[in-house]
Amino acid sequence: MADAWMPGVRCIRGETDGGQLGGGAPRVVWLTLGADPTVISVCSAAQRLVQEDRPCHLVWDPLTGDIAQLLPIVRAGCALGAPENIDYSPDLLSHRQPGVNREGRLCVQIGVLASPREPFTSYQMIGLSEILAWLDSWQIPRRWPAGAPAPYRTAGRKRSRALWALGGHFGGPAPIRLGQRTAHEIQVAPSFSVAAV
Repeated sequence: MADAWMPGVRCIRGETDGGQLGGGAPRVVWLTLGADPTVISVCSAAQRLVQEDRPCHLVWDPLTGDIAQLLPIVRAGCALGAPENIDYSPDLLSHRQPGVNREGRLCVQIGVLASPREPFTSYQMIGLSEILAWLDSWQIPRRWPAGAPAPYRTAGRKRSRALWALGGHFGGPAPIRLGQRTAHEIQVAPSFSVAAV
């Protein structure tokens, strides 16, 4: 049986969650928190997200491998539809949680201490194999079936809820680069496979 709490990681329990998950294909969303991992700790980032009622499931530092879990995997997170940046002002946060947080049998939200300007995939990614093994135990596909995103989302491009419903791993608003690949192609990126980590 898979564990709702990732074994061996620090627990900083969120006071709120996004509610019961709605069912459908499981997915993982990797969010960069706009934080320098050499300046802010996993504990500080997790406490800030909990304090602002926008916890994701995991907060991960790819430089040290430090991980904190804020919510059990079987409950919806609150990070989607809210600003990802950790330095966001809480008085400007929406008080309504978007339904996108509850889509899927699982919708795992992983906040990464990194900046969207400097891909965390250029780091060592310490602890990645443990995260992927835990996600594998929940049978979440490593590849987003909808394929790689366009190089940059254009304003006129229509988003497809049908493709979102297929599940898998993918980045937040912008694709996460894995060398020449994106998080959407996580299964086929040799430098990002469990065996290579």
